[in-house]
Amino acid sequence: MMITKTTSETAGSTKARGGVVLIGALVIDSLGNGLFLPLSLVFFTRLTDVPLSLLGILISVANVVTLPVPVWAGALADRLGALPLVVAAQVMQALGYLAYGRVDDPAGIFLAASLVAVGVRFFWSSIFTAVADYADASTSTLSTDSWFAWTNTTRTVGLGAGGLITGAVIADGRAVAYRAVAYRAVAYGAAACFTAAAAAITVFVRAPRFRHETEQARSGYGTLLRDRPFVALTGINTTLAMTSMMLGLGLPTFVLTGLHGPAWLTSALFVGNTVLVSVLAAPVVKRLAGYRRTRAVMTAAALWAVWCLLLSGLVPGRHAWVIPVLIGSTALFTLAEVLHAPVSIALATAMSPPEFRGRYMAAFQYSFTIAGIIAPTFFATLFDLHRALPWIALCVIDCLAVVAIRLLEPSLPPTVQHDSAAEVGGGHEEPSVDQSA
Repeated sequence: MMITKTTSETAGSTKARGGVVLIGALVIDSLGNGLFLPLSLVFFTRLTDVPLSLLGILISVANVVTLPVPVWAGALADRLGALPLVVAAQVMQALGYLAYGRVDDPAGIFLAASLVAVGVRFFWSSIFTAVADYADASTSTLSTDSWFAWTNTTRTVGLGAGGLITGAVIADGRAVAYRAVAYRAVAYGAAACFTAAAAAITVFVRAPRFRHETEQARSGYGTLLRDRPFVALTGINTTLAMTSMMLGLGLPTFVLTGLHGPAWLTSALFVGNTVLVSVLAAPVVKRLAGYRRTRAVMTAAALWAVWCLLLSGLVPGRHAWVIPVLIGSTALFTLAEVLHAPVSIALATAMSPPEFRGRYMAAFQYSFTIAGIIAPTFFATLFDLHRALPWIALCVIDCLAVVAIRLLEPSLPPTVQHDSAAEVGGGHEEPSVDQSA
C-alpha cells in the first residue's frame, strides 16, 4: 500500500467550530426542500402550458444526467474539503429555485430542474463527509453516530415544517392569479432558505480540510473498488434504502387503493412518523453507543421485515383492526428508520480511509440513488399483480439483508464496529460551538 503524507488543516485552527450553526443551517436547508417538495411536478403544470407528459420526461432526464456527480463530488471533497461543496450545492439549488419562478418553456424548465438536481446530488454526496470531518475535529462529546442522528433529525423537522407551510399557502381556493403568486412565493422562499443556509455555513462553520499527494489522490477509487467489505455494505444498503423509501412511496397507494382506507389515514401516519423521528433519533443513537453498529443495522432490517409482513396480511374492509395494525407497524418502521439512517452512515464513514473519505461517502450515496431508481418500478409492478406482493418481496429482501450483514460482520475490525469517540457520562450533550476556536 502506498504511504503518503496527509495533513489536516482549517482556516486558522485545527479545531472545528460552529456546531450549533451547522445544525441550524441544515434545518433551514431541509425547510427549503420541504417547501418545494409538495410542488415538485404540479408547479409547472399550474404555471406553464407545457404538457404533463413532457414535464415528467424533462424532470426525469434532469435527474438522470446527475448520476456521475457523486464521482466528481467525492474527488473534490478529498482535495478541497467537503464543506465548500455543501455551500456550492446550496447556492446551486437557490439559483435553480429562483429560475423556477421565471421559466415557462421546455428548455428553461430543463435547465432550472437540472441546476436543482445537480445541487441536490452534490449536497448528498458531500454533507456526510462534511459532518464526519466536523465531528473528528470537534471538542463536543457527541459521537459521530450522534452527529449523523442530529443530521437526520434536522432533515425530518425541516421537511415536515416546509411541507406544512406549503400546504397552508396553496390551500387557499382563490383565483388562478393568486395561486400563481403563491406558487412562485414558495419557490422564492425555498431559494431564500438555501441562500441563508449557505451564508451561515460560510461565515460561522469550520471543519478540517485534507490534502494529499497527487498519486495517492488518483488511487482513491481504485482503492474503494478493491475494498470488498465496503462494496458489500453499499450493495446491502441499497436494499435497505429501498425499504426506507416505501413509507412515502408505497404506503399511500396501498392504503387508498389496496385497502380502500380513508384519505386522512396516510397523512396521520406521516405526521406520526415525522414527530417520532424528530424526538427519538438522537436519544436512541446515544443509547446505542455501546453496541455494534452492524447489530443496530441488522435490527433495523429485521424491524422493516416485520413491518412488511404485517402489511402483507392486511385486507380491505376491516378498518377496525387494519387501522391499529397500520399505526403499530408504522411505529416499527419509524424505529427502524431511527436506527438505520445515522448508524449505516456512521458505519460507512468508519470503514472509509480518512484520506479517501469523500470518495467513499459519495460512493455510498449511490446505494440511495440506485434504490430511488428501482423502488417505483419494483412497487408498481408487484402491486399491479397483488396488493401483498411488494410487502412479501421486501420482507424476504430485508431478511436476506440481515443474513448478509451478519456474514459481513467478521471482516470488520472493532474500530469500525464501535465509535472511538462515543459519549461518556449520562447527560445529554447538545451540539455546541467550540469556544476555544
